[in-house]
Order: sequence, then structure tokens, then C-alpha cells
Amino acid sequence: MKKIVILIASVVLIASCAASKSNSSTTTNVATNNGNYWQQRVKYTMDIDMDVKNYQYKGVQKLVYTNNSPDELTHVYYHLYFNAFQPNSQMDIRSRNIMDPDGRVKDRISKLSPSEIGYIKVNSLKQNGASVSYETVGTILEVKLNQPIKSGESVTFDMNFDAQVPKQIRRSGRNNKEGVALSMTQWYPKMAEYDFEGWHTPPYIGREFHSVWGDFDVTLHIDKNFVVGGSGYVQNPQEVGHGYEDKTKPLKRPNTNKLTWHFTAPNVHDFTWAADPDYSHDIFKMTNGIDLHFLYKKNLDAKYIENWKKLQSKTAEMMTFFSDYVGQYPYKQYSVIQGGDGGMEYAMCTLITGKRSFGSLFGVTAHELAHTWFQFLLATNESKHPWMDEGFTSYISAKAGNQILKRGRKNPHAGSYRGYYGIVSRSMEESLSTHADRYNTNYAYGTASYSKGAIFLAQLEYVIGKENVIKGLKKYFNDFSFKHPTPNDVKRSMEKVSGIHLDWYLNEWTQTTHTIDYGIKSVDGSSITLERIGQMPMPVDVEITYTDGSKEQFNIPLRMMRGHKSTSATILKDWTWAHPTYTFKASKTVKSVEIDPSKLMADINQTNNTFEVK
Repeated sequence: MKKIVILIASVVLIASCAASKSNSSTTTNVATNNGNYWQQRVKYTMDIDMDVKNYQYKGVQKLVYTNNSPDELTHVYYHLYFNAFQPNSQMDIRSRNIMDPDGRVKDRISKLSPSEIGYIKVNSLKQNGASVSYETVGTILEVKLNQPIKSGESVTFDMNFDAQVPKQIRRSGRNNKEGVALSMTQWYPKMAEYDFEGWHTPPYIGREFHSVWGDFDVTLHIDKNFVVGGSGYVQNPQEVGHGYEDKTKPLKRPNTNKLTWHFTAPNVHDFTWAADPDYSHDIFKMTNGIDLHFLYKKNLDAKYIENWKKLQSKTAEMMTFFSDYVGQYPYKQYSVIQGGDGGMEYAMCTLITGKRSFGSLFGVTAHELAHTWFQFLLATNESKHPWMDEGFTSYISAKAGNQILKRGRKNPHAGSYRGYYGIVSRSMEESLSTHADRYNTNYAYGTASYSKGAIFLAQLEYVIGKENVIKGLKKYFNDFSFKHPTPNDVKRSMEKVSGIHLDWYLNEWTQTTHTIDYGIKSVDGSSITLERIGQMPMPVDVEITYTDGSKEQFNIPLRMMRGHKSTSATILKDWTWAHPTYTFKASKTVKSVEIDPSKLMADINQTNNTFEVK
């Protein structure tokens, strides 16, 4: 295992910084594209009583909400995600009408019986001790306040609610196909985000999330035989046992049918847990003081258990890679948990299915762990900008897998390029600016968010240079971790480290479906003419092989860049986007010409990228 050479004292300092951030009610130290930055703040205290026989639970929630916005709020809104798992819900109708439904959903929601549906029913809600008016509208609770929440003011909401865990269909639920009892994600009434764009209250269709940063204190009462894992730190390990206890000290379990689990999670924007009576619980201790928890079914086939064991040291290597490449993981633990319906990222943990080959198990863990940086610590609005979430995660996890598994791939992102070329060839591409729920097809959503989103960064290596992309990601993390960055913020981070203007790149790649297509129009002795056929302009790298066998590289900057990447290639006069052709002279007689030998430019037609003089 590659060791992390970081002193435990450093980890303590980082954790202290995170804790100090979590105690702050406002964050104003970064100016973004929307002026002085602010974000709302929440503090949840929840007491949950779970009945594992009928999969119902009762909740008491106290929520301290701080309005750091400059606005006075007359309403607030909660997400009630479990209400999506009911016949005729928007998630159900969307799945039954989209051309290519998710195979895990299809029409399954429409067939749920009353004992199998999910729901969250709010029984009472008070604002600073006084009852308020509210209405449940699908997966949103609309609350009309008695008194507006003034700018800078904190108020307390007290809620009592009942809920039922749905039959496992999508991410959340009970008794998944691998037999995991409870996958509790998006399970509590969750305050909606309010930011410089206003309230974000999309119905739960099955896509992504956007949440408020805050602190969680969760008490869970559940059958004593169930092992629980998830977000946060267990506060009473000697009472719950199940692998969390200090084995040098005696257990102090109460003689009751239920155990009480007490968790705290500082400075996060979600809280997730999973539970099963047959979980094995392993802890892998990293040399920097971070504990990695692994919870998986003890009755898995031996080959799968072996994969889970092998995964543990590799997860430590992944944690090191992502921390080195982007920024240091700021918490003291992370949990990889068997559950859910595939793989999904959450605060300080992930839920993944466990019956996988090692390659698959490694791959899904790499992807979901990488989400800790892209979507969790850098908490973009993944509903509006899923390409910043899924795409950046795909980019960095591909690099991690290439290094850790020693794959030796020249371009670890080649699969993303193939996916993008495939959807363009089928004329099914949609703009990355499309809301995650509103793509015409799941195919278009997946290719845009995962493939084209990953290419955004991979292709930036071509535009501004790999070293600048690495520096840009670190700056992006340093400036916007524990915040809600926007597309403009990552663009500005890359501009600041490279000195290259990138507004054209952000616009063309994420807000249009313009494609890149450059070709070699003609070669006459030492004179080469290139042409831009696609609508999207780019800088162009050219490699020339001369008749004497020597080679020379050239770089043609795009004028809108107002600069060029650092390169050993010969820099030529820049090319304007409006001119369809560009002619330059080489130093000797040309034998052949190739555009972009790196294949990092997403040119949709590479048949015209090479030319050999006959």
C-alpha cells in the first residue's frame, strides 16, 4: 500500500478547521460570480425510532436554520424524498413515459402496495414554538412562516413525522436484491437550498441533489442485532459495539431489545445510514489517522468476501490519490457500505452493491469516493450542473484507477471520448446546461454528465496544459471547498493559474452542442492549409513528419484564448474563430501531417486529421 506521509497532527488541524467552519453561521471569504458569497446554515438534531418488522419509523426533528442571505424569507421548503416511491408520483410517471427508462425502475413504482410504498408524513411543525401552516405537495413540503426570517436571523423548527421505508427500487429502500435490510438515503425531511438563484425545490424524479451545509446530531433506536454504518461519528461506541467499540474496554450494552446509536456529523450537507443484522464490519486504519470502515454481508460467497478484503488497502490508496491530486480529505473516517442499487455517494460514506468482481468493486468505490471531492466538498448544484459532479468524478477516478491498478493507459479517459462520439453520431446529444431531470433520454443525460463532463477537464489538458489543470483543481478546491461553486468558478480557477481566457470554452462545451472538427485541407511542399469544419473553435496541435524522417510539433493558439499553453512545440500565429481556414509554412518539405497526436481534442471526425503526401 502506498503510505500517506502526513503527520497525525496535521489531520487534527484539518479536522479542527472543519469543526470551526461547522460552528460558523456564515461564510463570506470568497467572492464568486454572484458577488459577495454567502450560504445558508442548518443544524439538525433528530431522534429516530425504527421498527424493523414493518419498516416504519417515527422521527422528532429540531432544525436551527440560519438565514445568511441578504433576503427576508416568508416561506421555507423541505424535501420529502420518500414520497417519490408511490404510484402516480412524478418519478413513477416519468419512468413510465421516458423512451429509455432506468432498468431498476421502469414501472415498478406503479405496482407498489400500501405496505411497500415510501412516505414521509409530517404530523406537526413549529417555528420558534408556534405552529405554522404547511402543505405536502408530492416530494416538497411548502411552509408558510408566521414571521419572516430576517437576514442574519436564526430560527428553530420543531417537527414530528412518521415515515415508511419503500421497497428498494432506486438508491433508497429496504431488502435490496442482495438482501441488505435498510438503505436509508434521503430519508428525513430535508431543508431545501436557498442561494443567490433563489429556492431550489425540484421534485424528486430520480436524479441528483443540492443541499444546505450544516451539522447533524442523530439518535437512532433500532433492533439490537442490527449493525449500522453511515455518515458521522459514533458517539457511544461502548454501548453499541458491533466493531465500533474499543476492544480494550468493557462493553456497556443496555439489556433492551433496541440499541441506541448516537451519531454526529460536522459540516456536511447530508446524513445517510444503512443497517443489517448480517453485516461484517472491518476497519482499515490509515497512517494519517483516517479510519476506513467496510460493512458488507457476512454471508456473501467467499469470492466476494475476498474482494471486499482486497478492496480495503486499495481504498486507502484512492484516498491518498484524491487528497494529493485535489485536496486533503478533512474528516476522520469514511465508510464503504454494501447497500442501495448500484453505487451512490453520500456524506462521509458510499452505498454500493457488493456482489462484484474485484475490478467492478474497485471501479465503483473509486467513483463514489471521488464524489467526496466533486459534489460533496465542492458542493455544486448537481441537479443543474450534473457534469461538474459526475464528469469531474469520472475524470479523477479514471486517473486513480490507471495509477493504482498500474493499467498504463496513455489516455485513461478514452472511454469518455468514445461515449461522447457515440451519442453525437446518433444525433441524440443535448446541452450540458440541461437540468438533470429534463433530458429527453437517460442516454443523453448519462453521456452528457459522465462522458462529456469528464472530457471538459481532459480536453482542458489539451487547451491549457496538464500541469495547469492540476494546479487549477487544487486552486478550485482551496477556494471553494465547503461551498457551492458554479461553472464559472471552475473556469475562473483555471484562468487564474493558466493566464488563458476560457469563457469561450465554457460556453461552447457546456451551453451548446457545437462539435469540433478540424481537417487538413491541403499540403503543397512546405505549405499546409487546415480547415475548421465544426462550429466549436479550438487551439490546434500539429505534428509534421518531413521527407528526411525528422518531426516537428506546432501549436496554433486560438485568438480568443489571449495566450497559449506551455509547450515545447513551435508557437505559430493565432487563429481566429471566424476564419474557416489557416495556412502556415513548415521549415522543410512535408511527408505527412497529423492534427492532435494526443487525441485529447474531442474531434468528432478524425479521418481528416491525418494527411500523407503521395
